[in-house]
Amino acid sequence: MKIARTFAVVLALLIPMSLYAQVSYERIVHSADEPQNWLTYGGNYAAQRFSGLKEINPQNVASLRVAWVYQMRGGALESSPIIVDGVMYVTEPPSSVTALDARTGKMLWHFSPVIPRDLVAIGLFPTNRGVAVLNDKVYLATIDSHLIALDAKRGIVRWNVVIADNKQGYAITQAPLAIDGKIIVGVGGGEAGAHGFLSAFDANDGKLLWRLYTVPRSASDPGADTWADGSWFNGGGTTWNTGSYDPETNTIYWGTGNPAPDWNGDGRMGDNLFTCSLLAIDADTGKMKWYFQFTPHETHDWDSAEPPVLVDATIDGKPRKLVTLANRNAFYYVLDRETGKFITGVPFAKQTWAKGLDGKGRPIKLPNIDPTVEGNLVYPALTGAINWTSPSYSPLTKLFYVTTREDGAYYIKGEPKMAPGNSNGVVGGGGGGGRWLTGDKEYSAIRALDVTTGERKWQFKMVGDSWTGTLATAGNLVFSADAAGNFFALNAETGEPLWHLELGSALRSNPVTYAVDGKQYVVDSAGSALFAFSLP
Repeated sequence: MKIARTFAVVLALLIPMSLYAQVSYERIVHSADEPQNWLTYGGNYAAQRFSGLKEINPQNVASLRVAWVYQMRGGALESSPIIVDGVMYVTEPPSSVTALDARTGKMLWHFSPVIPRDLVAIGLFPTNRGVAVLNDKVYLATIDSHLIALDAKRGIVRWNVVIADNKQGYAITQAPLAIDGKIIVGVGGGEAGAHGFLSAFDANDGKLLWRLYTVPRSASDPGADTWADGSWFNGGGTTWNTGSYDPETNTIYWGTGNPAPDWNGDGRMGDNLFTCSLLAIDADTGKMKWYFQFTPHETHDWDSAEPPVLVDATIDGKPRKLVTLANRNAFYYVLDRETGKFITGVPFAKQTWAKGLDGKGRPIKLPNIDPTVEGNLVYPALTGAINWTSPSYSPLTKLFYVTTREDGAYYIKGEPKMAPGNSNGVVGGGGGGGRWLTGDKEYSAIRALDVTTGERKWQFKMVGDSWTGTLATAGNLVFSADAAGNFFALNAETGEPLWHLELGSALRSNPVTYAVDGKQYVVDSAGSALFAFSLP
């Protein structure tokens, strides 16, 4: 792997070294034992976004107040902070990292890589959703497809490697996943015809350890026979959102994006493996253990890159190891995470494209659902019944909390070529695009689903089109936000609204919680500001 020269701006203040502690792999494995910290993107390797903190609860949450505010440098702020022993690591658009004192919001250091002016980022906002931490380093994946290791104490670059060529359309907004000695990171860029892959890098020196491509690159590759006439050449199947990990079986679970070109599948007949799928991958070798394809021959931009949530539960009286996923195609799935076997799947939002799922979980598609030149109305819309924001799961309530989008779109069929498009309200990136519906019938909601059946237990309807994930806590609360800028807390068992505060701008991120000196905080961002809340 070619090592890139490092061009960056680092601002470091005089920092007490006592603030910093090593984050070993074992600490992340046992993160439930230290709920005061938030050590990985999903809160734990299972991506449950659940915290054992319970100082803030239904009886006192109405007293929450702003503890501190950190003003960022603008842009599409979508970061999910990492907190380690009183130090917070948060990313700022497009690919900067800031370390803050989690008690006060005071900046400790700031790192900004120089991003090329001719950046290619088709289909992605120039933003960043977070970092990973392991031992004494902080790991950042940049919008121009570099992986950078920073010294956790000073923000100084320890190494910088190129993941992929940005000029070929590869761009990264996700937070990496740090496991035992490895940093796992995917790529975006399917709208530019990029071929998706997942990579593992040595956490110490950045050496490439393995790479798994999600779309065939030759006629002899697995899955090539599911792309008619060698149409795998166009790419797709990018791995643009952060996955999850099971330390017991050393298995990575990662979702893949849509085939290319999107919205026009005429030139790529077949299932188009391994797009719109969940992959189970051996973390040592990068070999695929199994796959499950949610939407074969997808033509609606329903990526399957939503965070897979790992759960241990009882089904039919037997303990099962599960992976659960609320998919952009509007179905909620429960799979056996050891075998990939389909257990159940039900709609969790309005959908008009499938009669249902068969016994193996394959969709029974309805006729006349593909995009047309005139525009074909189908539910859900291009942004899906869920997008990149994370759901959460509470082992106390056994409920899965998901930000749900109720909307449809007129899907428009275009030329089957890979080129960005944005004209007359049509959004596309090769093959067509769509126009969203608008009006009172379109809304978003927090929905609580039974984790093993997908049965809806309650719903909290929201104003506008929410782009905020959920956070569940042992205090029997669920935190999220709406498009009008209201950050709120719900009763985790009933969905009853208990508190909200209008922050003056829409939120586009995932809330987290942590504690310092025994005091619990909840943090989320609105506009270009990061807000931390606590009790008086």
